[in-house]
Amino acid sequence: MSAPVTALRNNLPVGVILAGGLSRRMFASQAAGGDKALLPLGATTMLDRVIACLEPQVSMLALNANGDAARFATYGLPVIADTISGFVGPLAGVLAGLRWAAQMSPDTSHIVTVSTDAPFLPDDLVTRLMAVAAHNPSAIPLAQSGGEMHPVIGCWPVIHADDLERALQSGVRKVLRWTDSHGTIPVPFEFLTIGGQSVDPFFNANTLDELDEARRLLTQSQTPTRS
Repeated sequence: MSAPVTALRNNLPVGVILAGGLSRRMFASQAAGGDKALLPLGATTMLDRVIACLEPQVSMLALNANGDAARFATYGLPVIADTISGFVGPLAGVLAGLRWAAQMSPDTSHIVTVSTDAPFLPDDLVTRLMAVAAHNPSAIPLAQSGGEMHPVIGCWPVIHADDLERALQSGVRKVLRWTDSHGTIPVPFEFLTIGGQSVDPFFNANTLDELDEARRLLTQSQTPTRS
């Protein structure tokens, strides 16, 4: 861990930002990949924006990342690595988050995960995911916008950690294949309006062109509203 855990706020889930991949689409010219989370976006970075959105919504926050944790030291967050080796995909990050939450906050029932390349996350993301989870405690609510699922932005019951580990060890890599076995529940979110343009709240900057688009949108307005 790179820093002490923020004091637990009652009745909120644990938050985990998934940054454990190699970002090969963003760093196509680099065989080893890189950290798209640290790329500049406006006056800050993509990771700064994601932290600013998610941290107020959760009890405590961690960053799932592999390799040298020191590169994230300035953010003051615990950095947790995948517990399954080999960069096997986002489910490995979810598992790492579930294990960390169970250790750090044994009474926590759920974690909420987001991707590190989604700079326009809704400020009521956790509230709406947890409202669904409250009525379906063993199911897995996942964010949806414009009819599209966002499998790495969701709410995950801690009780499923062992089953997820078994699934990963047996070769399961597709997020929806595993979530469907426990009941995937889409949670729809409205588009935002930024500078007069309708924008997906889960817009993700996976490529340099998409990062440029995110930068352009930020110049249009710093106060997005719902469409």
